[in-house]
Amino acid sequence: MTPVSPLTRAERLAPGARVAVVAPSGPVPEERLTAGLDILRGWGLEPVVAPHVLDVHPTLGHLAGADLARARDLTEAWCDPTVSAVLCARGGFGAQRMVDLVDWQAIRAAGPKAFVGYSDVTALHEAFAVRAGFATLHGPMVAAGTFLSDPRTQESLRATLFEPGTVLTLGLDTARTLVPGRARGVTLGGCASLLAADLGTPYGRTSARGGLLLLEDVGEEPYRLDRILTQLLRSGLLDGVAGIGLGSWEECGPYEEVRAVLADRLGGLGVPVVEELGFGHSTTALTLPLGLPAVLDADTCTLTLEEPALR
Repeated sequence: MTPVSPLTRAERLAPGARVAVVAPSGPVPEERLTAGLDILRGWGLEPVVAPHVLDVHPTLGHLAGADLARARDLTEAWCDPTVSAVLCARGGFGAQRMVDLVDWQAIRAAGPKAFVGYSDVTALHEAFAVRAGFATLHGPMVAAGTFLSDPRTQESLRATLFEPGTVLTLGLDTARTLVPGRARGVTLGGCASLLAADLGTPYGRTSARGGLLLLEDVGEEPYRLDRILTQLLRSGLLDGVAGIGLGSWEECGPYEEVRAVLADRLGGLGVPVVEELGFGHSTTALTLPLGLPAVLDADTCTLTLEEPALR
């Protein structure tokens, strides 16, 4: 299979840029959205809230409104030539329900923009990669608690959006070696359960060959995490992967039990693996670009980009 290739980068932001906020997944608490918008305004950005961000589905309360409405918000925000970036308000569940309703032809025609989110938004990161060929940012959501409360999370995203050349080497001091070594590849990944759920779908990625796979998750007990990783292995997605960077595993049980599963399922691949890099559902959530060439060094426990996340 063809190795994972670098994707097209968007342009960096400048003060005064208009950024759209969308809700592709779960319902958004208004007070948290307001607080997140204030942070963006403090950076000199002009946030524009999509029409259906505060909607709640009439019968399925875990969704931020109807699937078609959420998909339309994303498409229209992306195709608005005055909008420089699209930021997700929160994760939860629902992106898989609307991803096929997005007008991907129009998205491709509009060209790349900075797109930010994680968790359930993994389904959209994969879609932007496979259907549009655009690099994206695995980063905090506007109404997420971590973004609102953690200065390092805020600064990681701010620097990536405005000064991407200053954040080429990524990783927290918590990072540790799970499997030693050094590898070069193109970054991809996100929430492990969402990657597993994407398998077998019409546009699901079938190979991470030559890639640096970034994995994290939340609320998956060790036996369920075992099942998710086993599915990724059995599908062939991990065949030929160059290296693996691991983020947080919040609410997945005692970490030593989680670590045992990670070592058992990933250690046999014979590639470098770094754990606790500092992205995902954690108290600090670094912004990690997806679709860019990078070097994963499991000895220094760092992920180093070969070019800035944004042009």
